[in-house]
Amino acid sequence: MIALDTNVLIRYLVEDDVKQSAAAAALIERAIAHHEALFISDIVVCETVWVLGVSYRVARTKIAAVLRELFRARHLMFSATDRLIRALDSYESGKGDFADYLIREHARAAMCESVATFDRVLLREKGFTAPR
Repeated sequence: MIALDTNVLIRYLVEDDVKQSAAAAALIERAIAHHEALFISDIVVCETVWVLGVSYRVARTKIAAVLRELFRARHLMFSATDRLIRALDSYESGKGDFADYLIREHARAAMCESVATFDRVLLREKGFTAPR
């Protein structure tokens, strides 16, 4: 199995560099043809959301739609898709960053009662508390 870096996934998604986009597409198409999985880490998902939103100014709803397609793809493997989907649901309806919601999901999986944060936006949501 091969893991994808953020830049490969971004080139595949946005096709903004002819040579790199073609190489990324060829890698993914080869994996599909050979029934091989490609791994995408939680960090790559977080970076992808950030790059799409900040660098490419893709709307939150469009980013969510793209991620949902990735999560359904049979040739892509994630460490915990259910955790990513819960974080994505919160991202889509909330005001925080995707990474913040994924941090909360990781904390919950580790049996933490909350995530301590100074982020005022997050403090309005369940699972986040101010440090005391």
